Amino acid sequence: MQQIYPLEIHEESSDYPTRQDFFVSKAGDEKGFGLFTRRLFQKGEQMARFTGEVLNEIKLHTLQISPSKHLYDPHFVGYLLHSCDPNVELNMKTLTMRALKDIAPGEALTMDYASTEDVLYRQFACACKARKCRQWITGRLETINREGRDYLNSLSSRCTLVFAHEHA
Repeated sequence: MQQIYPLEIHEESSDYPTRQDFFVSKAGDEKGFGLFTRRLFQKGEQMARFTGEVLNEIKLHTLQISPSKHLYDPHFVGYLLHSCDPNVELNMKTLTMRALKDIAPGEALTMDYASTEDVLYRQFACACKARKCRQWITGRLETINREGRDYLNSLSSRCTLVFAHEHA
């Protein structure tokens, strides 16, 4: 089986991601590049182990291991998309990914970035369209920056205008 990571990982019981199970789409859309599944994963199933380079800084495609350590993985989990209603969960102690719900082949894999990150590489407007979407995504310890406050204020202004127009 061909692994996704560029260097073969030789271990007796390799649960690392393979191209038979996953692919990274670099076509991009409003949500960015993403990680997708090629097969069905059932709720609760451990999907893969992951790896990367441990850094002392936050970069694009890093995931927080501890307050001062970040795992740089530009091949696999670094491509998980954000969702306020995610379909995967990462365990940063065991470096494993688990399905939070049944995931169909071809489906984008999503996580809630605030579940692992105290501070994000950069805050952003959310495009997940989940029922309980937070609209602006931050790390779990950050406050919304000025750009986020302006964005959220513009959303509430638009909602007020639409509501007023519909009830005029």
